[in-house]
Amino acid sequence: MNAVDTHVGKHLFEKTIGKNGLLKDKIRILVTNSVSILPNVDQIVVIKNGYVSESGTFEELVSKNGYFAEFVTEYLSQQSDNELKNEDKKIVNKLRNLIKKVINQTNGRFNASGVGNEWKNLIKQMLNNLREKRLQEENIIKNQLLVKTSGKLTEIESLETSSVGLKIYKKYITLIGLWFCAVIIGSSLASTMAQILSGLWLSEWSDDCLDSNQINDTNVRYIRLGVYAGIGVFDTVVTFILHTFISFGCIGAAKQLHNIMLDKIIRAPISFYDTTPIGRIQNRFSRDMDSVDVSLVLSFKQTIATILRSIVAMFLITFQTPLLYIRTSRQLKRIESTTRSPIYSHFSETVSGSTSIRAYGVSHQFIQECNRRVDKNHMCYYPSFTASQWLAIRLELLGNCIVFLMSIFVVYYRFELSPGIAGLAIGYSLDITRCLTFLVNYTSNVETNIVSVERCLEYTETPTEADWYNEETKPSLDWPERGEIKFSEYSTRYRKGLDLVLKSITLEVKPKEKVGIVGRTGAGKSSLTLALFRLIEPVNGSIRIDSVDVTKLGLHDLRSRITIIPQDPALFTGTLRLNLDPFNRYSDTDIWRALESAHLKQFVNTLEKGLSHEISESGENLSVGQKQLICLARALLRRTKILVLDEATAAVDMATDDLIQETIRKEFCLSTIVTIAHRLNTIIDYDKVLVIDKGMVAEFDSPHYLLQNTNSIFYSMAKEANLI
Repeated sequence: MNAVDTHVGKHLFEKTIGKNGLLKDKIRILVTNSVSILPNVDQIVVIKNGYVSESGTFEELVSKNGYFAEFVTEYLSQQSDNELKNEDKKIVNKLRNLIKKVINQTNGRFNASGVGNEWKNLIKQMLNNLREKRLQEENIIKNQLLVKTSGKLTEIESLETSSVGLKIYKKYITLIGLWFCAVIIGSSLASTMAQILSGLWLSEWSDDCLDSNQINDTNVRYIRLGVYAGIGVFDTVVTFILHTFISFGCIGAAKQLHNIMLDKIIRAPISFYDTTPIGRIQNRFSRDMDSVDVSLVLSFKQTIATILRSIVAMFLITFQTPLLYIRTSRQLKRIESTTRSPIYSHFSETVSGSTSIRAYGVSHQFIQECNRRVDKNHMCYYPSFTASQWLAIRLELLGNCIVFLMSIFVVYYRFELSPGIAGLAIGYSLDITRCLTFLVNYTSNVETNIVSVERCLEYTETPTEADWYNEETKPSLDWPERGEIKFSEYSTRYRKGLDLVLKSITLEVKPKEKVGIVGRTGAGKSSLTLALFRLIEPVNGSIRIDSVDVTKLGLHDLRSRITIIPQDPALFTGTLRLNLDPFNRYSDTDIWRALESAHLKQFVNTLEKGLSHEISESGENLSVGQKQLICLARALLRRTKILVLDEATAAVDMATDDLIQETIRKEFCLSTIVTIAHRLNTIIDYDKVLVIDKGMVAEFDSPHYLLQNTNSIFYSMAKEANLI
């Protein structure tokens, strides 16, 4: 059995059958709701109520005039306009010929109601729709080309080339806290002074050997030992304070930076997610935050510990040497961070599309692409090791030169220097090689790791939506009381620089009215609901709900008073009860009542844990229809005065759709309902129908009046759907 390879349904499984590893055949099992591909498969299995009701070829099942024939007839009559928008004309012709053949074999008696003639008319209509869709697609392609020439949707990730500005350090120090910084600087100076005093005291102690009286004096020895021990204890205490404050200060700064960035990202407008790949966001919250949490803290500790000890040598040696290295390592860090984002993006895309990748047998191509992106990232990562070795060789050479010259000077001035001072000088010269290496390494590490702070701070400046709360315009607790919606010359666009998606919309939805929104693909139906929730802000005009201008409300006050059942149901990892009542506001009795109204009570009763049943990530352990019904139950719990349905029943079968529509009519009889219609028969009995065309109100009246006007757009759409 070989299904067509050009279509991927909900699930597509491929199994290789053969012996000794040789490919013998491929079995493709396709689970789908689409009708137009069914004539191309060898066998069709029809599932009804969990049982196999029919099986056979397309011709055999249509000839039986059973459940499958009824489903195909109803499906095509309701879905032909949407299904044909991307279908191949060859498949449509094949479907037409098969249906014609079946009708001829049954002598035109497809069923008692004379559906045979309806099918003939339907096929003729389908072909006309196909021609119309081709013209629309050509226009869409032309528009897309115009958009592409004007600019890319996803811009290339920004890459700085200059040094990290002082404002980045200033912002980071502000996040740490001025009081923390003062303690860190004070303890660093104290620790450095203690180490210098310790060395000077040891040199003086060494000179005691030149005086026979002091070398045998026990009191002098105890004084020397006590002072040295006191200096050591003092150094230990201030070093502990230094490291403690650095750790807590940097961790606190990283926490604040993360929270600010997260708050900005969560409240970013929808246009931000349209232009920013998910991999870039993941990169900021993973690798860059790891550098801020760990690497930067360690670099600060090491840098502060060595910079004061090497301050003299820094002016003599490191003033010229490390400048090129720091500049190079900083830029390599930026390039490496930028080339890491495509890896995350590709990984996310691969995981989300793994089913389609396996179905088309292109796993090897995606593996190669992943390897290519990782290799590109490593090409920018390995040079940093080369740069560090380049630095180490030069610092070792300069340090050894210092030790050599210091030894010569000590020998030359041996009669003028005491043994203690000579030993101290040679000791510090030996230590200076290590200090110089560490100083330049740690300084450059701070410079490269602060790049992560720079990248995170970039996202803290992301534009956000309006204020979540506005106490001055906070509505009453029972707002909206009536559910009246008024659009006044409303225009909007998705982001600056794009064309208007809604143009001068003026209409009024009265309380308790049920309004259906229809229109061709891209007409602006969903944009109208986005505007209602202020996911996109107005360019001109206003929206008023019960005489309150929604643009002046806090977003939480607005969105919490309106309920939406989206086309793509949103579920979260956790219990079923958590998904129904995330804020724990309702009793179990209320929840069970909502489940019963949503026709889910029987299903939940079959679950072993009932309301405590665990929902997996994105609700993967539930069917699409069940997830949609859970969203309906969630809406039934809230029972707001305004309910928005954004093609909420597009993913469910006809029977479930009828149940949902019946429940909505019964349970929300006192609410204003705004429905983006996927099937025209669901809104045919609504109070009014809004037809949107090219972002403007084309028609707005009762379905009965619009159907009487044979020149109306709604009449033509209803005719295409075989409703008249």
